[in-house]
Amino acid sequence: MLMIKNNFISIYRFQRLLSIYNKSNEKSTISSSIKLNSTVKELIDAKQYNQALDLFDQNFEICTDYTIDMAIKACTVSNDYKRGINIQQKLSSSSLNSCYIQTSLIRFYMQSHDIDNATRIFSTITNKSSYVYTAMFKGLMSNKMSEKVLDLLDEMTIKSDNFILAVSFNACAEVANDRAMKIGRKLFHEMPYNYQDDVVLLTSAIHMLMKFGDVQCAERIFDSINRKDTITYNAMIKGYVGNEMYEKALDLFEQMHLNLDNITYTIVFNACAHLANDQAIKIGRKLFHKMPNNYRNDNILLNSAIHMFMNFGDVQCAEYIFNSIKKKDTITYYAMMKGYIENEMYEKILDLFEQMHLNLDNVIYTLVFNACAQLANDRAMKIGEKLLQEMPDNYRNDNVVSNSAIHMLIKFDEIESPKRAGKLIRNKDIITYGALMNTYNMNSEPWKCFKIFEEMKQQNIVLNGIIWNILIGACSQIGMIRRSHYIIDQIPSDIQNEKQIQNSLIHMWSKCGSIEKAQNIYKSVYNRNKVTYTAMINGFGLNGMGYEAIELYKQMPNHLRNEITHICVLNACSHSGLLHQAQNIFNEIPFKTEKIYTTMIDCLSRLFIFDEAQKLIDEYEKTNSPNLVMYICLLSGTRNNRNSNLSKKIYNRMKSLFPDAKQGLVSGAILLANIYSSVGEHQRAKDFRYSQIKELRTKVKLGLSWTDGSGEIVGFTAHDHSHLQSAEIYAELDRLTSELIEHGYVCDSSWVTRELYEQETIESVLCSHSERLALAFNFIQRPIPDFIQITKNLRICGDCHEFTKLVAKIRQVNIIVRDANRIHHFNKNGQCSCQDHF
Repeated sequence: MLMIKNNFISIYRFQRLLSIYNKSNEKSTISSSIKLNSTVKELIDAKQYNQALDLFDQNFEICTDYTIDMAIKACTVSNDYKRGINIQQKLSSSSLNSCYIQTSLIRFYMQSHDIDNATRIFSTITNKSSYVYTAMFKGLMSNKMSEKVLDLLDEMTIKSDNFILAVSFNACAEVANDRAMKIGRKLFHEMPYNYQDDVVLLTSAIHMLMKFGDVQCAERIFDSINRKDTITYNAMIKGYVGNEMYEKALDLFEQMHLNLDNITYTIVFNACAHLANDQAIKIGRKLFHKMPNNYRNDNILLNSAIHMFMNFGDVQCAEYIFNSIKKKDTITYYAMMKGYIENEMYEKILDLFEQMHLNLDNVIYTLVFNACAQLANDRAMKIGEKLLQEMPDNYRNDNVVSNSAIHMLIKFDEIESPKRAGKLIRNKDIITYGALMNTYNMNSEPWKCFKIFEEMKQQNIVLNGIIWNILIGACSQIGMIRRSHYIIDQIPSDIQNEKQIQNSLIHMWSKCGSIEKAQNIYKSVYNRNKVTYTAMINGFGLNGMGYEAIELYKQMPNHLRNEITHICVLNACSHSGLLHQAQNIFNEIPFKTEKIYTTMIDCLSRLFIFDEAQKLIDEYEKTNSPNLVMYICLLSGTRNNRNSNLSKKIYNRMKSLFPDAKQGLVSGAILLANIYSSVGEHQRAKDFRYSQIKELRTKVKLGLSWTDGSGEIVGFTAHDHSHLQSAEIYAELDRLTSELIEHGYVCDSSWVTRELYEQETIESVLCSHSERLALAFNFIQRPIPDFIQITKNLRICGDCHEFTKLVAKIRQVNIIVRDANRIHHFNKNGQCSCQDHF
């Protein structure tokens, strides 16, 4: 018994000693863990990530979840993917179930662009917290997968807190399609009342709504914030700039009484660059000169300043800033080169390029190629061809770069053959062909695209959406229904159903004068965007359907309307003589841009309401620099009105205000010379026209008309005798003229714009206009086309307009003529769709 008792006491003592030892050891471990955590944190704070991770690996046995969380964050910041994977593989199931570690792992994988692993971890979490969702959303956005954020929002079962809402607003802003707008607006309107004072959240909402184009709602939120900070102002100003409301951006900036950060400077410089009027120049200069020294090493900020001064035309100041930048990057060079291009200083671009010792990107290649194309001298040819030969293969697949290179080669050689254009482009493929076609479109030679199209078919190249879109653009320029049918019938149905293609088709059929086909495409578009609406409104306007354009404009959601939409509907009113409707629309536009003012001035001038047009110009010039196009619109109206005194005053003012705008002044001089001719002052017109063209040293644009009566695109200039069937064409034109004279046609001598040469008559001059030659060409075809279509690069003259109306009636054929301004549908009843508003 005594022996048993002694054994029991021994066992008790042993257990007691063991317990004391374990507690002591536990305390020691806890103490070591605390010390380890403190050391790891100090190393991470000092950005010594490798040392922190080495220490973590050496003491993994005593690491807590807190240590593990810090280690994963260190891997994230240092982009150490391999170590991050190793840490996860060593974790216990309890650590893997820690909310903080799960969140850190999601951030780590997202930072490493390993979306699959991040998604896998996210999907295994049963009780997802707002932190997990926020980490996932931010990760998806950083990987440019904002659409996925919207997918997760639809699946989310927990209530959105302020963090989730802020990220969600930013995701909706990035996507900014119909779905994103619906989700973003719903989230905002359902936002809990207690978040109404969260400035960070409201700033995200402002950014989102500005991206949606809903400026009014963004302004309401901004006004509701009592304590606005710099970031809130930045969001509003940036939003105005994004919506091309630069005046409002500067107005708000001038109300801002807070310390500016580098983002504010950058945004305001960009707004000033876009406006480049007196107000913008004053603000931009003052802001730059008062900028603190600590911002004068910020490349992004200084690049914006260079861009701004270049847009002001202050090249010297831009060069001063450029030279002050110690570590220039490619964007700095890009800002300078782009500025030189805008200021037509192409030699300076090549000088700068030869000083550049950085890796070139696609933007630099494009700018240098464009400069070489503009110069096309020996130096430019040498630099351009060498640059192209040495260009890396990855840039040869860049459509913009290839397009610029081919444009340059065309300028060098004035080449006709696509094979010669591609002589320095290695591995000529679909991208090269696309660049060639794009260049022909830009150079107003769209018919050459069809030759390339046939060549691509022969080589069995499968065309993609980009190529089809370029071909649709070529069809739009040519404006021939039969040719367009031939191309469109070959587009695969799946590509025809793409929204971008559908929008292009609406524009194309409208430009071809087939408004019914344009409407059919429009009706088939699901979730119409601003481009869809605007293309259809413009189509109605081009075809003289002003009321239809206004009706569709009214149906269009307010938030989708932009500057282009306003211009298109005002143009539609202008070309249909709908003055009252145009004035109502103009007055309702919240922010009137330079182009919107110009369109309204054009509308008034076409109806000979010159006093009102001049008042609008005066109103615009109170806060902006004068605009040449406004005066050309005014002058064009006075030409139709044959008001030579007013025309002369307008032209003299143009010369005074815009002495360097040579091309615009030549257009004005031709208009004024034509006015002199229209009132019989032919010698004065001749002398004036000659003296002005000689003074301005600029070529006059040659009139050209083309048609497809023979199945091929055939072009004519005035008095053209180059066609093989020229004798037949002129004989048919004589027959047409005789028929019309029998029905009362009399040539209107006011449209003869020069003095007659010996053996010339008024009839012979007017009847040799390019559109009449194209018309006669169609009538010598067998069979005669069921309808005749002509496209003209200049405005149709009044006498040709009357001539064509009579031809349509006497020969009983529908004729479509598209001139530089609009489309004329000449019907068999002798009427034109434009109702003489052209």
